[in-house]
Amino acid sequence: MNRNRMRRRGPRRKVDRFLADKSLVIDYKDPSVLKYFITERGKIVPRRVSGLCAKNQRKITQAIKRARMIALMPFTTINQ
Repeated sequence: MNRNRMRRRGPRRKVDRFLADKSLVIDYKDPSVLKYFITERGKIVPRRVSGLCAKNQRKITQAIKRARMIALMPFTTINQ
Protein backbone atom coordinates (compact mmCIF):
# COMPACT_ATOMS: atom_id res chain seq x y z
CA MET A 1 0.00 0.00 0.00
CA ASN A 2 1.00 3.55 -0.57
CA ARG A 3 2.08 5.29 2.65
CA ASN A 4 0.77 8.66 1.54
CA ARG A 5 -2.77 7.30 1.41
CA MET A 6 -2.65 6.05 4.99
CA ARG A 7 -1.32 9.31 6.43
CA ARG A 8 -3.85 11.50 8.22
CA ARG A 9 -3.96 15.24 7.91
CA GLY A 10 -4.34 16.27 11.55
CA PRO A 11 -6.74 15.17 14.26
CA ARG A 12 -10.06 13.49 13.53
CA ARG A 13 -12.99 15.78 12.86
CA LYS A 14 -15.36 16.24 15.79
CA VAL A 15 -19.00 15.22 15.52
CA ASP A 16 -21.87 17.51 16.42
CA ARG A 17 -23.16 16.03 19.68
CA PHE A 18 -26.67 17.39 19.13
CA LEU A 19 -26.97 15.69 15.74
CA ALA A 20 -25.50 12.44 17.07
CA ASP A 21 -27.73 12.27 20.17
CA LYS A 22 -31.30 13.39 19.48
CA SER A 23 -32.19 13.34 23.20
CA LEU A 24 -29.90 16.34 23.86
CA VAL A 25 -31.69 19.65 23.48
CA ILE A 26 -30.21 23.15 23.34
CA ASP A 27 -31.99 25.08 26.10
CA TYR A 28 -30.89 28.25 27.87
CA LYS A 29 -32.41 26.99 31.14
CA ASP A 30 -29.97 24.06 31.26
CA PRO A 31 -26.48 25.40 32.12
CA SER A 32 -25.10 21.87 32.58
CA VAL A 33 -25.24 21.37 28.79
CA LEU A 34 -24.05 24.90 27.99
CA LYS A 35 -20.97 24.79 30.23
CA TYR A 36 -19.14 22.58 27.71
CA PHE A 37 -19.25 25.41 25.19
CA ILE A 38 -17.60 28.14 27.25
CA THR A 39 -13.98 28.45 28.38
CA GLU A 40 -12.74 28.85 31.95
CA ARG A 41 -12.65 32.59 31.32
CA GLY A 42 -16.30 32.63 30.23
CA LYS A 43 -15.78 33.00 26.48
CA ILE A 44 -17.93 31.11 23.98
CA VAL A 45 -15.95 28.34 22.26
CA PRO A 46 -15.73 28.79 18.46
CA ARG A 47 -17.25 26.31 16.04
CA ARG A 48 -13.93 24.93 14.82
CA VAL A 49 -13.12 23.92 18.42
CA SER A 50 -16.56 22.75 19.56
CA GLY A 51 -17.24 20.71 16.42
CA LEU A 52 -20.84 21.89 16.10
CA CYS A 53 -22.54 22.58 12.81
CA ALA A 54 -23.23 26.25 12.01
CA LYS A 55 -26.93 26.01 12.85
CA ASN A 56 -26.34 24.48 16.29
CA GLN A 57 -23.45 26.88 17.01
CA ARG A 58 -25.83 29.80 16.50
CA LYS A 59 -28.37 28.14 18.83
CA ILE A 60 -25.70 27.52 21.50
CA THR A 61 -24.48 31.12 21.26
CA GLN A 62 -28.00 32.47 21.67
CA ALA A 63 -28.73 30.11 24.57
CA ILE A 64 -25.51 31.11 26.40
CA LYS A 65 -26.32 34.80 25.98
CA ARG A 66 -29.86 34.26 27.30
CA ALA A 67 -28.57 32.24 30.25
CA ARG A 68 -26.13 35.05 31.07
CA MET A 69 -28.90 37.66 31.01
CA ILE A 70 -31.00 35.80 33.59
CA ALA A 71 -27.89 35.02 35.70
CA LEU A 72 -27.73 31.26 35.13
CA MET A 73 -24.20 31.57 33.73
CA PRO A 74 -21.42 34.08 34.42
CA PHE A 75 -20.29 36.70 31.89
CA THR A 76 -16.67 36.41 33.08
CA THR A 77 -14.64 34.97 35.92
CA ILE A 78 -12.98 36.93 38.69
CA ASN A 79 -9.18 37.02 38.57
CA GLN A 80 -7.47 36.65 41.91
